[in-house]
Amino acid sequence: MSVAEVQRAADRFRTSVGWLDSAHSFSFGPHYDPDNVGFGLLLVSNHDVVAPGTGFETHPHRDMEIVTWVLEGSLVHQDSQGHTGLIHPGLAQRMSAGRGILHSEKNDARGQGLARTHADDGPVRFVQMWVTPDERGVGPSYEQLDISRELDSGGLVVVASGLARHANDRAIRIHQRDAGLLVARLDAGESVVLPAAPYLHLYVAIGGVEIEGVGRLEAGDSLRLKDSDGQRVTAFGPNRTEILVWEMHSTFA
Repeated sequence: MSVAEVQRAADRFRTSVGWLDSAHSFSFGPHYDPDNVGFGLLLVSNHDVVAPGTGFETHPHRDMEIVTWVLEGSLVHQDSQGHTGLIHPGLAQRMSAGRGILHSEKNDARGQGLARTHADDGPVRFVQMWVTPDERGVGPSYEQLDISRELDSGGLVVVASGLARHANDRAIRIHQRDAGLLVARLDAGESVVLPAAPYLHLYVAIGGVEIEGVGRLEAGDSLRLKDSDGQRVTAFGPNRTEILVWEMHSTFA
């Protein structure tokens, strides 16, 4: 039987520093709760809003699989391995920090030196998620993939995964054989069925959903399910809903 825990948007840790407004699902930076340091293999799920012409300056990471999903605007990525990317809605990014990498992420509005096809003059809104790798010290790497066409076809779409059952899906690969990220864009009344997994984390990035046996979740809310068994998720409201679902078959703890 599934065990469900809902985290409301208002209960998340928050960092506001002028150029950045960030809501944290788990302990992050100066925000620490020993009872909230991750779920399954997911250690970080931050919903970031970055002002035009600003962003995260060059900083280090190691031994972490980092997946970035843009909701609005566009984000410029640059790293010490020479990778440069412009990330926009529908295009997923994965950075494997491995034995060590430096990178920066900045709002592409007002020009950051790359083509501004998807940029505007407003903030960039994105969700960044970190999962633990199944092997430490691998070579750092980068991958991005536009899956807009698959998302427009409906259903839960595999975005980034190391699960064997997703091997034939058109998705970014991560160095974690027990985890996968799926995304769905749903109009009001449309439904998807969640995968069965020992650990499942659902985040409502946009809109709202009704979850079988749980109730309603709105933008910024998340659900942590242990032993999920295929609950149905149905979108409601006047606008399109977007959910991010991590399916995980082990835990870092």
